[in-house]
Amino acid sequence: MRGAQTLEITPGRSFGAQQAMAWRDVREALSLWRLCWTLAALDIKIRYRGSVLGPFWLTLSTGLMVGAMGVIYSTLFHIDMHDYLPFLAISQVLWGYQAALVTDACHGYVSSEGMIRSMRMPYTTYGARIVLRNMMVLAHNLVVIVVVDLVMWHFPDPTTALAAIPAVAVWLLDSLALSLLLGALCARFRDIPPIVASVMQMAFFVTPVIWRPSLIGEHQWMLPFNPFFTLLEIVRAPLLGEIPSLAVYFSALLSSAVLCGLTWVLFARVRGRIAFWV
Repeated sequence: MRGAQTLEITPGRSFGAQQAMAWRDVREALSLWRLCWTLAALDIKIRYRGSVLGPFWLTLSTGLMVGAMGVIYSTLFHIDMHDYLPFLAISQVLWGYQAALVTDACHGYVSSEGMIRSMRMPYTTYGARIVLRNMMVLAHNLVVIVVVDLVMWHFPDPTTALAAIPAVAVWLLDSLALSLLLGALCARFRDIPPIVASVMQMAFFVTPVIWRPSLIGEHQWMLPFNPFFTLLEIVRAPLLGEIPSLAVYFSALLSSAVLCGLTWVLFARVRGRIAFWV
């Protein structure tokens, strides 16, 4: 007969140990940045496989939408086309990145179920893959902004435009945090993606994307309480030759800190369960 066997039950890892594991996951993903880039480029190639223009189809559709909306809304709002069209082009391109990122983030882990179950890779890799993929699409859509600026002959001051660089760095950090946060939550609760889609649709209309902030007049003081607006404005305003107010910067950085903090706490706690949720 076999010898007696003992079942040993040990408590789960402490929060400190969970944080150490999460930090190791991030470090390993950073060391695999070439793999993340390759996977993101592969996603773009697969998505537009057999297409003549590839991702430039999205650029073309964005350009046509900006042109049509520019004519319609400049007439409705009685705004000079020369000032409104560059604003609309930048807003649509940047908001398109945010909306696409949120949608992809909701399905980040679920859509990679096969890879998660078949090989060991840092979970941060899947979030970085989503961010890089959407940054590639954003780079293609920047053509719309350049064309509109050339047609309207509207160029921001180069010194002012440089203020968008640190804002883009904040965007990258927030994008990765959002990918990890929504990826884990949506893998566990499959009802969250349609809720997020509804929230993004409502946010589009209450955020100055197709309408200028000045249209609400004396109520502009409410805008910094909208995190969608502040995160959009810290990149958009410098590209339009303006510097955002301190309230906008403070709100954007506060929103970023809260997002990153929530993501870190959740990711450290549930990282080991993601494979069972997908």
